[in-house]
Amino acid sequence: MRKTFQLQVEGKHPDRLVEAIKHEISKYIKRERRRDLPEGSDFWDFDCKFGASAETAEVAQLPAINKLIDGIVKDAGKQFYVEILAKPGKRTPRPAGERTEEPPEED
Repeated sequence: MRKTFQLQVEGKHPDRLVEAIKHEISKYIKRERRRDLPEGSDFWDFDCKFGASAETAEVAQLPAINKLIDGIVKDAGKQFYVEILAKPGKRTPRPAGERTEEPPEED
């Protein structure tokens, strides 16, 4: 998904427009995660860019996209550009001596 979203559209409330944009991005991510994985990969990873325009877009983390959108809305921006590209990912195993912290058992 490479798209520039307008935040001021005639006849639409800005808050509802932002909700619709976030929903469209969420639908795209869910649709990409449902695709079949290529041989040798474990999950779908995403390369993301975000900015006021395509030329000024910078690398961003997927979970931060909604906060970045809220920041543009708060600063009264008129548009923003988002780029989310799916790529297959491979998990790396933990080293043998490393343990994860387990929560204490409750009685």
